[in-house]
Amino acid sequence: MAVGEQAWDVAQLGEELGERATLVQFSSAFCAPCRATRRVLDEVASMVPGVSHVEIDAEARLDLVRDAGVLKTPTVLVLDARGREVRRAAGQPRKADVIAALGEAV
Repeated sequence: MAVGEQAWDVAQLGEELGERATLVQFSSAFCAPCRATRRVLDEVASMVPGVSHVEIDAEARLDLVRDAGVLKTPTVLVLDARGREVRRAAGQPRKADVIAALGEAV
């Protein structure tokens, strides 16, 4: 799924979408930047009302990895309230960048 192309839903994510936005993180078990990314996204989601963080194990969900075109972990998708992808980044994000990306989703 490319940016804005198709909406993500609870069946794919395994969790409800956030009321305002959802941060979707593709991770793998032995990825050190994934652990740091989890902390950043959890912190942002707890700071911004209506934003949730969903972490997907890339190794366990190769179907979603392929559908989303994820090439490395961590990859973070920012979804709007309807589940449409508005932003994507690979690698460990900075908190300020995540907050700025949320501005496009809410």
